[in-house]
Amino acid sequence: MTSRFFVPAVRTASRSFSLVRTFQTSAVRRAEVVAAAPVKKPVGAFRGGLFGFLLGATTAGAGMYYYVIDEYRVSNELLTEDIYALQSAVQRIETYVKTLEEKVASKRK
Repeated sequence: MTSRFFVPAVRTASRSFSLVRTFQTSAVRRAEVVAAAPVKKPVGAFRGGLFGFLLGATTAGAGMYYYVIDEYRVSNELLTEDIYALQSAVQRIETYVKTLEEKVASKRK
């Protein structure tokens, strides 16, 4: 029973409250704030070109240096491997020649 009594009063209060509080914005608040772009000091064409050239030449030189060092390391390892293979082949031939000389010397006696 009490809820039926308060419902018309709440409806009347909500209507008057909604009429009093309306939501409005002004055009100034809706406009975006545009900040001024920072002023950049222009770099001259000569100075920019020189800097770009030096940066590119340094980068290319560093890349070439590391490429040449890597190729040198690889070729040095291959050469060392070939030298060790040649050394082992010479030792095998030397032992084979020694055994042949011993056999020839034993046959002569």
